[in-house]
Amino acid sequence: ELDDVHNIINWSEIEQTLSNLYSSKTGASAYPPIMMFKILILQAWYGLSDEALEKQIARDLMFRRFIDLSLSEVVPDHATIWRFRQLLNTENLLEPLLEQINHHLEQNSIIVSLGLINIIDATVIEAKQSRKRKGRNGNNTQDPEAGYEV
Repeated sequence: ELDDVHNIINWSEIEQTLSNLYSSKTGASAYPPIMMFKILILQAWYGLSDEALEKQIARDLMFRRFIDLSLSEVVPDHATIWRFRQLLNTENLLEPLLEQINHHLEQNSIIVSLGLINIIDATVIEAKQSRKRKGRNGNNTQDPEAGYEV
């Protein structure tokens, strides 16, 4: 499911928005901003604290693949995740970027609720109509309360 979502979202648009986030060319190299943003997306989708998210990324291969972090690379710690979220909030980027993600998901009929990703296929197919089942006396044997609604 995460792989499907990853392939649907236009990450280059988001990466472009994040490209000027780090202004300093000196000091230790930072984690790529797009990776850190993907971490915040996972946090929102799975309802994890910064500490729990750090642990989940360390042990979950799906999470690592989603954020493009190889097994040999070090997982960002919870303080790094917190600082990145604060930076996005300070720059007023977090909400617009999340809206952009939601727009991509809505366009592709994907519903994300806490811990679940549902891809909706609304393809209309033709099917034979079911006939009412008749008993020996000719009465309908189907339970009228056993129907369904859409």
